[in-house]
Amino acid sequence: MVPSFPSLSCVLYRDHENDRNTSPSEDSLKALLIPFCLVQCNSLVENHPTSGIANITMGAARLKVILGENNVEKLILPNGIPQSLLELVNVVKNTFGITTEIRLQYMDQDFGNEFFNLNATSELQDLGTIKVVQQEVVPLIITLTDDVSSACATFDAVDCSLQASNNTNILPSPPKLSFRSVQWPAVFPIPQFSYDTELVLERGNAEYKSSSKLVYLSTRTKSDILNKVSEEIFKYKAYPCDEHFVAVAEALIKKHPCLKEPGSSNGWYGWKQRLKYKMGNLRTQLRLHGCPEVAVNSMKSKVTEGSSGRNVKRPKRAEANFYPSLPTGDTSESLEQERLSLLTEVKIRHNDRVIADKMARTFAYRRQEVVDGEPRIQDFKGRWPALFDQREVRRHCYLI
Repeated sequence: MVPSFPSLSCVLYRDHENDRNTSPSEDSLKALLIPFCLVQCNSLVENHPTSGIANITMGAARLKVILGENNVEKLILPNGIPQSLLELVNVVKNTFGITTEIRLQYMDQDFGNEFFNLNATSELQDLGTIKVVQQEVVPLIITLTDDVSSACATFDAVDCSLQASNNTNILPSPPKLSFRSVQWPAVFPIPQFSYDTELVLERGNAEYKSSSKLVYLSTRTKSDILNKVSEEIFKYKAYPCDEHFVAVAEALIKKHPCLKEPGSSNGWYGWKQRLKYKMGNLRTQLRLHGCPEVAVNSMKSKVTEGSSGRNVKRPKRAEANFYPSLPTGDTSESLEQERLSLLTEVKIRHNDRVIADKMARTFAYRRQEVVDGEPRIQDFKGRWPALFDQREVRRHCYLI
């Protein structure tokens, strides 16, 4: 629909002073036509049947969103593409009801419409295409068997790879290792004891609540409590300090007040001392069964290395997986061959997946080399050049 304008040749007005019709001046003609043109243009915008202007405001953007295979949606952004990537991610999650963590990729026309990780919204434009990549959180499974030799918590991740495209940085699947994967908790969890011990404690707690009477423990019951609590401690630390023992003893008395000791100012001092002796016995048993985290501190090992017996090697702050066992089926010789092959793999371009898998497999071997040998950084970099890549540093921190 094209607006019709009055013909200039027909525009006349009445000159009442001279009693005749005359043509308007240029200024008079502008004053007459400008309001008319504005009205006609507004009518064109509001009523045009195919323009779609009435439905999308100025500055709005439209994006094609790929949520999955055979699952494509249209996203309309009334205020245009957000300035920050986080804001865009939140809009996508809220619009399509996504509750998990996601990352966005965009289609780059310069590379044959392939998808690349979106690091800034400036890469997007109206009528562009983005792809939603789900980031799955893989649970950590920790098992503790009855056999003392398996008291080292076993970490078994079914698949620690983030399900993403080939363009996404992927954390490798760590091999089956014997190591802990959790930090010391803010509140120590007292474990479940054997059935008969739980019966004794349940009855004792009830009597203490009613008459403040303390429970009598047999040697068997007391031994069961110390065994289970010490195994729970070892899931977090092999060498807990005095503060940790205090926290455990306090948690034990808080959960089972009938275990308070008469004559003790705080009620738990005796339990703290018993737990210290029990942890020492547990480490001795584990050392005899070959648990590497405690075997590294044996006097036989220290004499071989020529170091002082007081130099106890233990995790530093934030290190949960300090001295893991070698993967099942691997030896130091086989993992040394993996290290040598890594020296070749790092020279190959676009070889991140192979390098990540080999670095994950040799993680325990590398950690034992660091703890046992304490090499200089320059020497260590020559042996493990892949570790000094930014992505491998991030993966190493994830494993440790």
